[in-house]
Amino acid sequence: MTATSKPAVSAGERYWRWTLNLALAVTLARLLWLRFGNTDLYPDEAQYWLWSLHPALGYYSKPPLVAWLIALTTSVLGDGEASIRLAAPLLHFATSLVVYRIGARLYDPRTGFWAALAYVTLPGVSVSAALISTDAPLLLAWAAALYAFIRAREPGGRRWWILVGGAAGLGLLAKFAMAYWLISAALYIAFFAGERRHWKGYAGALALALVIYAPNFLWNLGHGFVSYRHTEENAVSHGPLLNPSHFAEFFFSQFGVFGPMFFACLLVIVLRPRRDLTPAPNALLAMFALPTLGMMLAVSFLSHAQPNWAAPAYVSAILLVAAWLLKQQRQAWLLAGIILNVAVVVAGFGAAPAARLLHLDLPVRYDPLHRLRGWRALGADVSQIMALHPGAMLLSDDREDLADLTYYVTPRPFEALKWNGESGKINDQFDLEADSSRYIGRDFLLVSHHPENIQRIVDRFGDAGPIDHIVIMLGGGESRAYTVRYLQDFKGYR
Repeated sequence: MTATSKPAVSAGERYWRWTLNLALAVTLARLLWLRFGNTDLYPDEAQYWLWSLHPALGYYSKPPLVAWLIALTTSVLGDGEASIRLAAPLLHFATSLVVYRIGARLYDPRTGFWAALAYVTLPGVSVSAALISTDAPLLLAWAAALYAFIRAREPGGRRWWILVGGAAGLGLLAKFAMAYWLISAALYIAFFAGERRHWKGYAGALALALVIYAPNFLWNLGHGFVSYRHTEENAVSHGPLLNPSHFAEFFFSQFGVFGPMFFACLLVIVLRPRRDLTPAPNALLAMFALPTLGMMLAVSFLSHAQPNWAAPAYVSAILLVAAWLLKQQRQAWLLAGIILNVAVVVAGFGAAPAARLLHLDLPVRYDPLHRLRGWRALGADVSQIMALHPGAMLLSDDREDLADLTYYVTPRPFEALKWNGESGKINDQFDLEADSSRYIGRDFLLVSHHPENIQRIVDRFGDAGPIDHIVIMLGGGESRAYTVRYLQDFKGYR
């Protein structure tokens, strides 16, 4: 090599740079969307923001990690919508890099590159990166634990079990669904005779994960295990025992979450297990994907399941599909699947802005982000009415309404009450923290879109002012209608 020649770049280094640059480009586009996309906080996001104002070891419906992340980003950049959501795209960027490392370790750098690019452009990931939710930290923890699990099983890899336990513990602090990862790892070790020598390492990792998770368990112990009961109620059927329509809805929703072409490829792989799941890397990835997906399909049939509940399965599934397509010499199909997913996301996210530019009134059913609209307008209208009643507290009979109103009403009504006068049951964090007896004799401004509740609420006050109406237009002639009343002298629930 001459003095002026440059050292050759290896294939692995080249694919790593491509992965890093393309994933970073996608992430920068998402950060620009957060800054200029003009979407309001979804009610769950507003709820997590409220939690972040008082960091704790647990909350009614979720473990605490999502609130801690919001507390971190907003402490640096303020509490605008983009700051609240900032962690989501950054976490998915990190996950895509871990996906690359998994693919390169199990197969080769080329597979890692395509799997990472496919992951970062999945429709479900694109939606998750535009919101702050428990899925983003969960998927990073899932991928990190899987990579560490792969390394721990290699000769001299014993120390990697520490990272397995650490990632799994953080995953449990993000979302209880991390337990599916622990189950998948145990099943893989149990099903394959050559893997059973890893039981000791797995047991140590499991113990570490439980130690990291323990603070949330202790919080639940002191709060009647409300998080566990909420998770159980979400999964249990409240109607017929068998729900084929729910199953079909969830099944077809996965074409949207994972992408039409990639989910179809996954189904082909599943239907030919002896041919496509026999190689060791494929079998490992399948074990970390199919049990979770199968469990959610069963839950959807017996009760109901949200489309994102199977999201952790797709960390492994995208690696499996990418490796399968490349082995079949179908790189063009892989590229086509990525392009199709990007087109679906661009169409979905750009539908409303494009309609506004064309002066069209887009129907709600064609706007996937319609539930992120209208909250700021509602908050502005309620703010004007509250200004007419100094000293009145905000009252709502709906968790979602109260969460977003607390964020968008100015000045922010942190001392607010969610009506819980009928059953007295703890249904959310508002109910968990509320002490209605403190507010006897106080005046409230009721905001409700449940007409059937209003008279029962009014009956618990000494006097009620005139009725105001707020109508929030959502597009296509659809709207959300609210009744607002000034109520004086709260008598208590009973």
